[in-house]
Amino acid sequence: MSGMSCERHLLPDFKLDLAQPWLSVSFSKPLTILSWALNRPGFVVADHLVWRQVRNADLPPDLDVECWLDGELTSIGCQNAVAMLTSRSIDHYVVRTSVVETVKATCIATVGLSNGERVGHRIDRSRQDWGTINLAVVLNQALTEAAFLEVMSIATQARTVAICDASIDSVAGPITGTGTDCIAIAAPSGACQYAGLHTALGEAIGRSVYDAIAQGVRDWLRTFKSGF
Repeated sequence: MSGMSCERHLLPDFKLDLAQPWLSVSFSKPLTILSWALNRPGFVVADHLVWRQVRNADLPPDLDVECWLDGELTSIGCQNAVAMLTSRSIDHYVVRTSVVETVKATCIATVGLSNGERVGHRIDRSRQDWGTINLAVVLNQALTEAAFLEVMSIATQARTVAICDASIDSVAGPITGTGTDCIAIAAPSGACQYAGLHTALGEAIGRSVYDAIAQGVRDWLRTFKSGF
């Protein structure tokens, strides 16, 4: 279980573009992406990942959000992109890269906590707040489907630990995430089967995600109070 079956690739070239209200990551070649994104959840192949900044006024209760998002993506020529929504100011994105042995992991994240929740509890909100944590991890390892799932678990764990370490209180106790978080894992498809905490892959993922989310939380706290 040392990960010796992994195929190492040069980290796929990607370009990061910020053009309000969009943050986009374009890959030099299509990658397999696993996420629970609104428009293309599950395992898909795409050459773009995008964040769309929104305000409450953009998402009225009667809006067909999926149809609206499809239209927005079409307007920028990214119909097949994996897309995430956030009310966090899009220019506050964070990028952190970790290299462990031959593994390189880059995490790109936006962190808003106005929608903070504690797992196992739902907060009864009198107003809608859509501050959320959206993160993407780009890897230079060619993963099997099982490894993608394990990578997702490591990224989720690292995100949660970074939030818990900040000890942000809500009426239900310290928050562990937000009600609308999303995580996307982007990598080539291939032979790497293992991504546990004991592997270089698991370490690189965990470190890049933890560092990105911890910085994003600090940035958010400098501007906002918890007030959950």
